[in-house]
Amino acid sequence: MSVRPRVRFQAEDIWQAPDDGRIYEVIDGELYVAPSPGTAHQRVCGNLYGYLWQYLRAYLRGEVFTAPLGVVLDAENAVQPDLVYVAHERAHIITERGIEGVPDLVVEVLSPSTEARDRGIKLRRYARAGVPHYWIVDPGQRTLEVYRLAEGGYMLVGRYGPGSFLRPELFPGLELSLDALWR
Repeated sequence: MSVRPRVRFQAEDIWQAPDDGRIYEVIDGELYVAPSPGTAHQRVCGNLYGYLWQYLRAYLRGEVFTAPLGVVLDAENAVQPDLVYVAHERAHIITERGIEGVPDLVVEVLSPSTEARDRGIKLRRYARAGVPHYWIVDPGQRTLEVYRLAEGGYMLVGRYGPGSFLRPELFPGLELSLDALWR
């Protein structure tokens, strides 16, 4: 019985992924495919993007991008987070085809098909790559978790839910009503 060799994908492979509405990512050389997100997911992404975009436009602190957008972390890791923030000081990693380097913030909005990956392999991969800030938004629970990179991985800084306000250290002066994310 012959054993088929295991295929290892490269980060560059995401640039040749089909344009079929699915999300293609390469994590530690493995290919992951997810269906396109639903409306609740997209609503939350759009609302959060709007708040961050307005803040960044006013304070000129960097740029925020929404998926689909390839983020190449290294030769074997390319992901498509829901939102990505790159500070002005790191603008050189923004290229015509995507982000080629480690962004300052990655945001993943949970979907039933991606929750385990977003809380598992992607959280660990972002930490190993050195992404300083990671947010997980859960539309089902109406929560936003803020993580900051510490020695050994991410440390939960805060979990925000209905009726609360997020004042992230990454964006001084920004106050975000969690209730407004779900509208």
